[in-house]
Amino acid sequence: MNVLGVCTPDLEFMHCLSGSEGYAHDARVLRDALTRPNSLSVPEGCYYLCDGGYVNSTGFLTPYRGQKYHLNE
Repeated sequence: MNVLGVCTPDLEFMHCLSGSEGYAHDARVLRDALTRPNSLSVPEGCYYLCDGGYVNSTGFLTPYRGQKYHLNE
């Protein structure tokens, strides 16, 4: 089962979508979340930070493909 969870900067869940039994690509789950009633919406002037399984699009920022990120601790 796939689950899409969206958190606020305070790490509080603001949207959760479960479903899509079996294998589903992240982009497909996101597209489903955006087309449902009571869908996920992106406030104007804001972005969601996503992992590499998604694509850059309006309101969604992902890492550059092939770029290795290492945050110093």
